[in-house]
Amino acid sequence: MLSIYRFLTIIFFPLFVLVIFYRRILKKENNLSLKQKIFTSKKIGFFKDEENLIWFHGASIGEITSAIPIINYFINNNFKIILTTTTLSSAKIINKIFENNKNITHHFLPLDVPHLTKKFIKKWNLKLVCFIDSEIWPNFIFEIKKNKIPLALINARITKKTFKKWNKFPNFAKKIFSFFDICISCSNESYKNLEAFNVKNIKNIGNLKFIDNISTNLDLDEKVKNVFDNHKTWFAASTHEKEEIFCLIIHKHLKKIHQNILTIIAPRHIKRVNNIFSECLNLKLKAQIFNEGDEVREDAEILIINSFGQLPKYFNYCKSVFMGKSLPRRFISTGGQNPIEAAKLSCKIYHGPYIYNFKEVYNYLNKINISEEVSSLEELTLKLLEDFKKPKKIDKNILNEISNYSKMIFNGYTKELSKLIK
Repeated sequence: MLSIYRFLTIIFFPLFVLVIFYRRILKKENNLSLKQKIFTSKKIGFFKDEENLIWFHGASIGEITSAIPIINYFINNNFKIILTTTTLSSAKIINKIFENNKNITHHFLPLDVPHLTKKFIKKWNLKLVCFIDSEIWPNFIFEIKKNKIPLALINARITKKTFKKWNKFPNFAKKIFSFFDICISCSNESYKNLEAFNVKNIKNIGNLKFIDNISTNLDLDEKVKNVFDNHKTWFAASTHEKEEIFCLIIHKHLKKIHQNILTIIAPRHIKRVNNIFSECLNLKLKAQIFNEGDEVREDAEILIINSFGQLPKYFNYCKSVFMGKSLPRRFISTGGQNPIEAAKLSCKIYHGPYIYNFKEVYNYLNKINISEEVSSLEELTLKLLEDFKKPKKIDKNILNEISNYSKMIFNGYTKELSKLIK
């Protein structure tokens, strides 16, 4: 089956190239990503003579940011890092995070076809390769093992849906997964699914996202903060379609009790800000599309965040947070956004019933009374009214528990990955 896969990727390579060029027209690729995905660009030679070199790959920024503490650990131990992703947004953010860091280079992942994977691997002197989440590319994996490079799947996420796809070709799946020297699962479910593929070395240390670095820039602009201080303020983060309507109706209910309600909404996809603004107008609510550096209008009661990377500032300020992608039933098997950053910043977190992607994380946070499920407008309205009675409070015991749990996960990952480096 692996031979068939390799043959098919060769046959369909021209089609893959056309797709990349079409994406370039749609501005989903740029000249650099196009070259690095389908050609052997000069930048591939960067670090090629280095002895201590580790390659981390994640599809997008979420996967890579979860691994930053691990990446920094290896940098501090005299390793250099190659980061590969597949999206323009991830490249932009990674270049910003690691600006002027000569120990790291970013590269767009080439297409998973034999001639590109062979050239890519040949250019590096790799000590270890770490694929993150569910990033499994058979041609790359084959080439990595052919060159006897240690290979790890970290924060491995093999959901029920992913398992069913792989299990359509069980022998092929077992072959591919057998190439990994270690798979560190992100959950008990993923651990059990990996077991079904006879993975030789599986560890269930915990979700890597628990050790995410919190941004050091957590302060709101003073003028913005002064406006917030004069309102009853709450935050809806990473919302999806229909969840904003839910939050806007809650705003109207809250306004019956408190005239100075300010609802902040940060949609998961900021291209939807104009749609949300229109929804506000339909409900006769005064909304402002809020860009970084703007001042809050005096009459604004709904603030729609229109910039990336700002969530920590609002988590840091707000006591009450609703985490999106958890209410509509269409998310029954795909729901849940990462609540860990909000938890580390002492928020009281509310979520809907559909949190499949972060079920174990929410179970842990529910257990220590940081998060809570809500299923109706009335329920969340009452919870928020209760929260408004007291200011945000830092519970050091809970934060210490999360910190200790994070350290346990961090130590487990670094210990297991260090074992693979010869």
